[in-house]
Amino acid sequence: MALKVELKPNERIIVGSCVITNTDQRARLLIDGDRIPILREKDILTPETADTPAKLIYLAVQLMYLSPDPMAHHPTYFSLVRDIITAMPSAWPFIESINNFILNGDLYHALKESKKLIAHEDKLLESARNLKAAGQDDTRKSA
Repeated sequence: MALKVELKPNERIIVGSCVITNTDQRARLLIDGDRIPILREKDILTPETADTPAKLIYLAVQLMYLSPDPMAHHPTYFSLVRDIITAMPSAWPFIESINNFILNGDLYHALKESKKLIAHEDKLLESARNLKAAGQDDTRKSA
């Protein structure tokens, strides 16, 4: 069964090892093939946009997903995993799930689980910002 993809004007998509850029009009593609990695522009992270530990994990999984040799990226991934678990132990359930998908060769679902890790990290960072802001308000009131 073919995958139907509708691209916005000038939207990019990665199909296999090719980057396809749409023209200035909407386009609909039917992509047929077995186990071809496909990533829409909104799901693509670059080294420049991977600016948090969870996003670096996503980037490593993305590289595995797109690579003909995913194991080449395992050392980087597992190094990042060690770092994130040390800094954010609450990430373990997400990491465990990502690891299981990777070990089963299901890199697409590992990528989806990595998005959940990013959302978890975002919540923790937002909580920390709120606590910091509340602490600053308390300091100002007592001064």
